[in-house]
Amino acid sequence: MKKTLTKADLVEAIYEATDKNRLDVKSVVETLLDIMKESIRKDRHLLISGFGKFECYEKAARKGRNPQTEQSITLPSRNVIIFRLSRKFRSELNP
Repeated sequence: MKKTLTKADLVEAIYEATDKNRLDVKSVVETLLDIMKESIRKDRHLLISGFGKFECYEKAARKGRNPQTEQSITLPSRNVIIFRLSRKFRSELNP
């Protein structure tokens, strides 16, 4: 089973590939993630060429039920983020 890639793993990989110290690399990773989050909040999408596109949309309210009590409930609307691979990256994964 594969291990999940964490922010700490990203920081470590960038640290090993560059001559920057860990604190600087951590700051850059945090800044990059903040920029990505703000872009999705503001524009509802984020396109990274050659990688993919993050899209945010509102999922409508829907009916559901409590499995313990079988009581019918209404689940509120919510924002959902989806990710779509770019064609280039998809072709690299599926030659």
